[in-house]
Amino acid sequence: MPELEERTDPDGVDYGWVMQTTFVATIVVGAPVVAVLSTFYALPTWAARVSFAVRVGAIVWFLTAVATFLYARSRHA
Repeated sequence: MPELEERTDPDGVDYGWVMQTTFVATIVVGAPVVAVLSTFYALPTWAARVSFAVRVGAIVWFLTAVATFLYARSRHA
């Protein structure tokens, strides 16, 4: 019996690479961005600090993910 072989190539983009690169780049870029931006805001409680980090981190993550995907798509094309 022949072995089954399934392959997919959606949009020609390696989504595993995009996810891993987004994760690493978000930490490398996001931590300094959150730290620098936090100096301009009064964050008196831990709840305020966490909320600020999550809000800014989400924006950094989204922008990094889009940029990484666009880079991977253009590199493959």
